[in-house]
Amino acid sequence: MRGRSVKLSAPRRLVGDLMRFSIGIPRVTVQRRMHLGPLLEARKVLHPRPSWTAIFLKGYALLACETPGLRRAYVKLPWPQLYEYPTSVASIAHERDYEGERAVLLSLIKGPERYSIPDLNTRLLAARSRPVLKIREFRRALKFARAPAPVRRLLMWLGLNLGRQRANFFGTFQFSVYSALGAESLNPLTPLTTLLNYGPIGEDGSVDVRIHYDHRVMDGADVARALERFENILNEAVARELNELASDVASPIIQSEPCR
Repeated sequence: MRGRSVKLSAPRRLVGDLMRFSIGIPRVTVQRRMHLGPLLEARKVLHPRPSWTAIFLKGYALLACETPGLRRAYVKLPWPQLYEYPTSVASIAHERDYEGERAVLLSLIKGPERYSIPDLNTRLLAARSRPVLKIREFRRALKFARAPAPVRRLLMWLGLNLGRQRANFFGTFQFSVYSALGAESLNPLTPLTTLLNYGPIGEDGSVDVRIHYDHRVMDGADVARALERFENILNEAVARELNELASDVASPIIQSEPCR
């Protein structure tokens, strides 16, 4: 049957390169059914309501402050080792229209635990609405995608295996969610140590939350305990921040020092 050839666009090349370095990682998933009633009630009273992405992002960053494994990465240079970062860098996947196609592009937020939920929400909205080439990470990635494949793959390998530089280019954890579309990913891939996602949130605040993790860095019991603590953080510290926002007493900077 005669069809047609479709040239790989820059965004598709980027996804292909990321998958090339993700496929060999021994990735395991741990899921927890969470009950986020207090968080749901705290969010309901806010107008406008912050996105769930901003809320979960803040909670996960606070969790990473308490859990060093979530700030570690397996790197191969100068020899195989774990490299621990003083703070998290979130890598958030966005679907954007670029040159006539829907492209998945990644933005970075360094130290998301330092910012208020409204500030995180503003940053996420900017990444979703500003012109694609006005976002530094998007512009840099699309320029990178135009390089020959051998050059891209060499530079990406170096970037993922040089501990001091890895977080600057790729982040320490990835956040990829499309539960707003009524669907959820069960086996996402990433070259990073962890990827956080969750399914649709029920009217009672119940939701399935998953951490997909690199088994070279963490073990399943550690991740299970982290998910339990994550539920507590969302229902306590994050819900408290939302309640303070409703009372106009929240500070724009919640934590100014790096995690230790």
